[in-house]
Amino acid sequence: MKRACLVLTVFAALAAAAHSQEITPAPDYLVGPGDLLNIAVWKDEALTRKVVVLPDGKLAFPLIGQIQASGRSVADISKELEQKLIKFVPDLELSVAVEQVKSMIIYVIGRVNKPGHFELNTDVNILQALAMAGGLNPFAKRGDIKIFRDAGGGSKVFTFDYDTASSGDDITKNIKLKRGDLIVVP
Repeated sequence: MKRACLVLTVFAALAAAAHSQEITPAPDYLVGPGDLLNIAVWKDEALTRKVVVLPDGKLAFPLIGQIQASGRSVADISKELEQKLIKFVPDLELSVAVEQVKSMIIYVIGRVNKPGHFELNTDVNILQALAMAGGLNPFAKRGDIKIFRDAGGGSKVFTFDYDTASSGDDITKNIKLKRGDLIVVP
């Protein structure tokens, strides 16, 4: 009984530690609306806080007001915060980290078993996204799947043939998805 309690205590401690760990996205990760950033100013608890990137892509921080965060790297945001805060905090030691990724959302609609939006915390390709949506239903047009992607003021459309990609005959069309991609399964 004592051993079982010890094992459960160790698992609970590991789970709590894993849950409290900050996410380390890829270095080229761009922050998006809904992401939670942990901004810490060493030796200044009043300026250490968790900040959500607002839907307009901005974040608000004491002493400096709002800055644009969406579409920028963590290093870039950190640099701007540092430049603006140095006037108010001598010997500034600042760290910025992504605590929760909430802006990486894709959408899967049409003839899949569980259509909807899906939050991603890692790179996902089309086949993986379709698996997240419960797979294709029997009436899906497997060779006519479309992926819509915002591309700087317009939309790009990719076609995808499920059978060709899943058989391994042509995996080049099984592209990695990006924030906001929409998969339509007719």
